[in-house]
Amino acid sequence: MSLVVLATGGTGGHIYPAVATARELMGRGHETVLLGQRGGMEQRVAGEQGLAFHGVDAGKLARSGQGRPDPRELLKAVRGLGEARRFLQGAQPAAVVGYGGFASLPGVLAAQSLALPTVLHEQNARLGLTQRLAASRARAVGTAYPEVLGLSPEKATLVGMPVREERRPRQEALAALGLQPGRLTIFVMGGSQGSLALNNAVPDILRGLFGPEGRGPDSEVQVLHSTGPRWVEEVAPRVADLPWYKAVGYTDAVAAWAAADLGITRAGTGTLAEAAFHGVPLVMVPLPESAENHQFHNALSVQEAGAGRVVVQPEMEPALGGAVLECAAPGTRTAMRTAALSRSPAGAAGRLADLVERHLR
Repeated sequence: MSLVVLATGGTGGHIYPAVATARELMGRGHETVLLGQRGGMEQRVAGEQGLAFHGVDAGKLARSGQGRPDPRELLKAVRGLGEARRFLQGAQPAAVVGYGGFASLPGVLAAQSLALPTVLHEQNARLGLTQRLAASRARAVGTAYPEVLGLSPEKATLVGMPVREERRPRQEALAALGLQPGRLTIFVMGGSQGSLALNNAVPDILRGLFGPEGRGPDSEVQVLHSTGPRWVEEVAPRVADLPWYKAVGYTDAVAAWAAADLGITRAGTGTLAEAAFHGVPLVMVPLPESAENHQFHNALSVQEAGAGRVVVQPEMEPALGGAVLECAAPGTRTAMRTAALSRSPAGAAGRLADLVERHLR
């Protein structure tokens, strides 16, 4: 039995692929530990999932207004590197897997400084900053796209985007979420931390579409809106008069996707992969500030496959309602569900685990 450390954190897009890989590796008889930011979302998720976790300091590498890294964040990063190095020296894992994002950096760089095998997972079509710092000394890089800008093709192995390959019966999921059967269910989710733009615009747009009773052209409607923990106290009072609109800070994503007939989301790779696995059509509002506008291109690929519609953020007010009605129509929704399932990343966690096992020391 080998110990594998999964260095991850920051956002759900980095954390949940690590959770999926941990589950797969544990099923093969390995021990796993998630390594990430002390007190970060990854620590909470590890606890919820019953996974071992070790926390270290982690400093963001974002630049300050003067164009230089914030020295306080650099200090955290250096301190975290030392903490991760001491942990890895004691644990002596057979490999360390890095998922990108600032919270993964201490674990990956510490592993490389100790000559421990490292494998990376890159979820975007362009190599991220933290991955660029580690890629040259990594044994291999599993990718979610066939080509990754900034990454040597010789080092890349296409594995897909690992997701939690769990499905729940729809009726069971609806009951667990406090939702009603027989209604068209729309899941609104702006990523694990929420989206201020979606939180501000979507409740009023859907109120205008479906009225106080939640009546759509073909069926009654209900909405589950995951606002992100910091925004729920602002959004919930705005929809308190709508019995069909439920705003929560955070929700069980497996249950939410199992219950959903349609999603209104950003276009991060993790979100798109989970929707495809569960066969949920999407109305996507890409984050305009995403690096190299990668979310727009992610969303465009889903639209071109027939599994969703793209609405750019400046045009949300006039365009989102029409896209929702189009995608919610029964015939369109059925065709989009089939297209979404054809893009399912099922097996990605297994393929990444295969790659990790090939490089265990």
